[in-house]
Amino acid sequence: MKGVMPNSLRLIEKAATKIAPGRAPLFIEAHLVKALATIGAEGSIGRLKLAKVLGLGEGTTRTLIKHLGKEELITTSKTGIALADEGRKLWSSLKSRISQEMEIPKSTLTVGSFNVAILVHNAGNVIKAGLEQRDAAIKVGALGATTLIFSHAKLTMPSAKEDVFKKIPAIRKQLVFELKPQENDVIIIGTANDKSTAELGAIAAALETLKALKLR
Repeated sequence: MKGVMPNSLRLIEKAATKIAPGRAPLFIEAHLVKALATIGAEGSIGRLKLAKVLGLGEGTTRTLIKHLGKEELITTSKTGIALADEGRKLWSSLKSRISQEMEIPKSTLTVGSFNVAILVHNAGNVIKAGLEQRDAAIKVGALGATTLIFSHAKLTMPSAKEDVFKKIPAIRKQLVFELKPQENDVIIIGTANDKSTAELGAIAAALETLKALKLR
């Protein structure tokens, strides 16, 4: 798995666990990934702005920052929160396997009003019927997730025999045009009744897929 840090997923899992003897954190691994992406994109960001982006309370965000700092993934100063060297390496590792999220319209592919798609590179071989991805999304509060595999220039749902895009070709065109999947890539669509939860569902399902690849 070229380009991926062997301990990248373990680092995220470790940062999401409680610091004894404290309470279990109210954030999840998907929040940490979103935080790394946001801090990386901003360069430096304030705690209140980060909390708003993550959809978390100020206290929970403060705890999240503490956990990221404990793993030496970020630095904090009067100017804001920035990625440390290890944080940049971790985020670069993740970016080599997953794409930036993109919002797509509601359609027959999903059940929620808000839908966010994310691409996982070269992971088609670990997808079964997409149930693991769906369950991972539901665990973080989403309504579910739809998993698609790009193979032989076609985008298909592993559990469906018919063409799921027959009546919604514009959705397929948007996914292929914007995410630019290659052979054996996977596209996961998180679905929920709000954008933030749909996004977390997509990220959680993508992480579940990476774990199946045993990128540790």
